[in-house]
Amino acid sequence: MTLFFRMKHVRIPHLLLLFVFVHACFAQADFAPYFYDNGPYSYNGNLALFSLSEDTAVGTQIYRLNGTDPEGQEVRYGLSFDPGSKEYFRVDPKSGNITLVEKLDREKQDSIDVLVSITDGQSKVVERVTIFVMDANDEKPEFQNMPAIIDVLETTESGSSIYKVEAVDRDTGSGGSVTYYLQSAQSTLFAIDRHSGVLRVKSGEMLDYEKAKTHFVIVIAKDGGGSFNGKEQFMSSSATLTINVIDAQDTLPSFIGTPYFGYVYEISVPGSEIFTVEARDGDVGNPNPVRYSFDDGDDGVFSINKTSGCITLLTLPIYLKREIFNIKVRASEVSPEGRLMDYEVTTVVIRVVDLNNNPPTFYGEDGPQSTFELTMYEHPPEGEILRGLKITVNDSDQGANAKFNLRLIGPGRMLRVVPQTVLNEAQVTILVEDSAAMDYEKYHFLTYKLLAVEIDTPEKFSATADIVIHLLDTNDNAPKFSSDYYIARIPENSPGGSNVVTVTAFDPDSGPWGEVKYSIYGSGAELFLIKPDSGIIYTQPWASLDAEVRSKYNFYVKAEDTEGKYNLAEVFVTVLDLNDHSPAFYDNFLEKTMVIGAPVKIEAVDDDAEVPNNVIEYAIMKAEPENNIFDINADTGEIMLKSYIKSMAIIQNITKKRDCTWSLVVQARDRGHPSLTTTAVVKIDITEATQLKGGPLGSFLMQNRNKPLQILGMLAGIISLMIIVTVLISTATFMRNKKSNRILPNRRVKRRPKTQHTWLFKNPLKRPERNEQKFKVKEEEREPEVIVENVNHNNNAGRILRQWPPPPPPCAPPPAFCLPVERQWVIPTVSATVAPKPLKKAVVTRQDSVSKALVSELKMRLEQKRKSDH
Repeated sequence: MTLFFRMKHVRIPHLLLLFVFVHACFAQADFAPYFYDNGPYSYNGNLALFSLSEDTAVGTQIYRLNGTDPEGQEVRYGLSFDPGSKEYFRVDPKSGNITLVEKLDREKQDSIDVLVSITDGQSKVVERVTIFVMDANDEKPEFQNMPAIIDVLETTESGSSIYKVEAVDRDTGSGGSVTYYLQSAQSTLFAIDRHSGVLRVKSGEMLDYEKAKTHFVIVIAKDGGGSFNGKEQFMSSSATLTINVIDAQDTLPSFIGTPYFGYVYEISVPGSEIFTVEARDGDVGNPNPVRYSFDDGDDGVFSINKTSGCITLLTLPIYLKREIFNIKVRASEVSPEGRLMDYEVTTVVIRVVDLNNNPPTFYGEDGPQSTFELTMYEHPPEGEILRGLKITVNDSDQGANAKFNLRLIGPGRMLRVVPQTVLNEAQVTILVEDSAAMDYEKYHFLTYKLLAVEIDTPEKFSATADIVIHLLDTNDNAPKFSSDYYIARIPENSPGGSNVVTVTAFDPDSGPWGEVKYSIYGSGAELFLIKPDSGIIYTQPWASLDAEVRSKYNFYVKAEDTEGKYNLAEVFVTVLDLNDHSPAFYDNFLEKTMVIGAPVKIEAVDDDAEVPNNVIEYAIMKAEPENNIFDINADTGEIMLKSYIKSMAIIQNITKKRDCTWSLVVQARDRGHPSLTTTAVVKIDITEATQLKGGPLGSFLMQNRNKPLQILGMLAGIISLMIIVTVLISTATFMRNKKSNRILPNRRVKRRPKTQHTWLFKNPLKRPERNEQKFKVKEEEREPEVIVENVNHNNNAGRILRQWPPPPPPCAPPPAFCLPVERQWVIPTVSATVAPKPLKKAVVTRQDSVSKALVSELKMRLEQKRKSDH
């Protein structure tokens, strides 16, 4: 108001000047930028009261600083920490985006002081804010007093507490609460309170030092769960509590090694130790000493040491009135004060026995004997008694001391001893159990141990005797070949007497029985001989082997000993082919007509039996004229024009002649070693394919006369077409007659002979030399007229005149179609067979019959031998 009042007295120019001054002052004033305060639950502003979970991943954008400048200037943001503080965040100056750069841990630092700033380039505003770190369930419970070792008396009552487990979880909320569990709670003697951690002896259970001296209890501490990285997580840890059970005097003494048996022998004297019992306090942790005494059954003839438990004899055995004593022995605990406490009683059985001081002994005819010998033939009958052995066994003790077993120890189970159990004395019998195993070829002599061993004595006295059996040989083996069959190869044209193969057979028998003679039999053995002593098979002196005539021989070889026992083997002889035949053409001068575009074929044969001796290669050796315009297939012998010759004009241009005739010298060479060759002259007339007089069919056959498969295919097609047409015509005729409804009276059908036409067959491919017919079917003798009554009452059949037999139809008619209710059409048929001319019966001599019978017998025995071997 004052300014306004004063301005009333100012002149107009001065007023304008004042206005300009005031405006200039306001234009130079600069207001500071400021942050937006969007509250604690916003993610942009000034970070005031902002909280962040400790499981936030490093690199996460957690907040955006947001502020403005009153003048609208562009602002920049900053973020800093107190000196020495860890820098957890980084800010982008332009956008204000704050990024977490260090891992948070609430348990180490639950709040972070941060200085945030905003500036417009001239003024800067700095604010201190606190960021609160929120808890995540990332900490396991930690035991405070475990693992631990505690001692517990075995007399601790059921349900008593023995330990308190403590565990702490540094997380907050449910993640910081701890509950307790036992691992394998069902199989342990203990239980734990889930909330307090108090460990108790489970109700109804008791500790027992004698069963288990130490228990290992695994306690699990588990938190209440909480969020971690966006998921619900429960964490736990475990620790072991070792519980040592302290023994208490609560167990009776126990005897060790029961039941107890002692013996009094005939040589025992007073003071002899009979048996020692041993007992121990059941409380092994802190055992008391044990004192021994008799309760009953000693009859005053035995005594026991109170501390050692040794039982001794007080009198001579002859004064003992009983054979068995059942003595009750007591073992009592002795307290530290010397007072008898708990006790246990057991029974000691003492038997008065004869002294076992005589072992078993073997006797022969002249007294005690340790070796028995016998000579016998091999393979005696099973069950036979070896009567040459006279053996007696005796034990002079009495009762159980004289009871013993007999055993026979030796190769295999050829022999058996009887009896097997003896009391005092017995006659020993040896029986044959396995006759086949007693083989002279395997054992010239057999050695056995006859063993007598006491059964019920502690000493187990025993005695042995040697039994030696000398075997004599018999002819029990047939010769045996080294192989069931022999394969031999011999070149053809080998001279007579050439060795083929050597067979060997062995007879394991000794002496003359082991000598082997060889012979051969069979239909293939006529060209071969065998040396009876050596088994060398060789050819007959006059034999000439030719692989082209016969390349395989097989026969049987027989090995026989002096008594006629024999064996057979089969011999296979292959005659190896030699290249001893040259290839041969059917004619040394051949004439061929070649149609341009079609080859001509020549063929040579080689009489050798095997490849490569009979494999032929063809080659053109010479051509006349010299200009050779032909190629030949080296494998098949097909001669063809070279590929560039397509017409007669080309040939005439080459030869300058109108006569297209060539003479070729063709060589046929086999592939044997050495190779053999032969040649033939082939005269070839070349012509072009033209329409022949036989029409298209004749032209086709002429062009393909060297291709029989194509000609056969064409003829098969023509015949098939004719058959199909005939079947269709026959079927149509049959169906037409069947559909006719004419009813005719019964009549007798007469057959009259009908003039039979002559069947003529002409060759459409070749013109006959004369006009006469080339093929004729002669007219058969006419049968008398046959009157056939229509017994089938077929109304469709009129008067039929048939010649007997009728001419053969082109093909059989198809089966007639009929309904189940209609009568079948009956067609009489005539069948016949052509009997071949019987061959002249071969003359069989008596010698051949005997040879065949012998070979059959040898084959049968060889098959039986093979089956028995398998």
